[in-house]
Amino acid sequence: MDATATGGNCALPGKGLLYFFKDLSDPRGRNKIHNLPAMLAIAICAVICGAEGWVDVALFGKSKGKWFRTFLDLPGGMPSHDTFGRVFARLAPESLERCFVAWMSALVECTGGQLIAIDGKAIRRSFEHAWDRSGMVHLVSAFVGANQMVFGQLAVADKSNEIVAIPKLLELLDLRGSVVTIDAIGCQRNIAEKIVDGGGGYVLAVKGNQQTLHAKVKGLLDESICESFEGMRHDSFEQTEKGHGRIETRKVWCTPEVQWVGESAKQWAGLRSIAVVESRRQVSGQETKTERRYYISTLDGTDAKAMAQAIRGHWGIENRLHWSLDVTFQEDQSRIRKDHGAQNYSRLRRIALNLLRRETSMKASIRGKRKVAGWDHDYLLKLLLT
Repeated sequence: MDATATGGNCALPGKGLLYFFKDLSDPRGRNKIHNLPAMLAIAICAVICGAEGWVDVALFGKSKGKWFRTFLDLPGGMPSHDTFGRVFARLAPESLERCFVAWMSALVECTGGQLIAIDGKAIRRSFEHAWDRSGMVHLVSAFVGANQMVFGQLAVADKSNEIVAIPKLLELLDLRGSVVTIDAIGCQRNIAEKIVDGGGGYVLAVKGNQQTLHAKVKGLLDESICESFEGMRHDSFEQTEKGHGRIETRKVWCTPEVQWVGESAKQWAGLRSIAVVESRRQVSGQETKTERRYYISTLDGTDAKAMAQAIRGHWGIENRLHWSLDVTFQEDQSRIRKDHGAQNYSRLRRIALNLLRRETSMKASIRGKRKVAGWDHDYLLKLLLT
């Protein structure tokens, strides 16, 4: 096997995952007993197979020690949980993220031409003390629905700082031909401009944080619906879903006549349309609930179906990413919180989730694949080399 594939520290063939982490900056000095690429490989495998903290990672490494020694250089034996914790707490998240993005950029059709959903998520138990949750780790991720994979992630101090993180995250992505969807906190003129400058389009939710814009878009669309868009170019699309005792009907109206929004429309790069989604939820034995949500977009305002698909697609980051991390990987229950430990462990989860989603030969759920990986060394190695 080619031992140079990961910097001479791991004997893994070809350009699998670990090849792209060979230049990961080691936070330790010269007197190192354990190789960083080997520690990373063990940690990723452990997380794939169900590890929920550094104690689990060390136990997994010890139990699989004989197997790991067939392809990893472990001159100091298997690292302890304290060693894993210290190293990953000190490891610069920016360095790990650069390697993560390099790996994702080498996969298939990355982000170009896709729908990219950007949203934030807090790791709810990553605070130091129960009486002070200000240190809770908050992460902003870019999720590509077509591949169901995370393509980038940045940590922020709290949700309000997503405004600062989103432009930085956009710089990591290939936006050419893509449509970026962001909730209301990302409805900022500089973010819209950065997306357009990068060759992409956007669908941005509009709420009270853009008070003037929201009032004008809401007023125009609400009045137009009442008047059946008389004299205005427009399109509409309706979809009904049934399940779990609930009937939900969503209707989208959109129009390209943004000039009626006034001077506000000129302040947004590439703005071509505005849209509204009306959701009606009927639950047996309960009162029907109706709400409207408003959007600005670079999409064609005469194709309501495409607009509906982009808006609905945004929720894939909740259903396919955040749900999987919380339910399958138990992320919200994690108490890792020292220094960069929570951020870096969250990246290990996302690496594991991407590897499991990327491997399609086994027809099983993510939970099922994790079990098989723990039982079958060949399948685990296959995931690592995907």
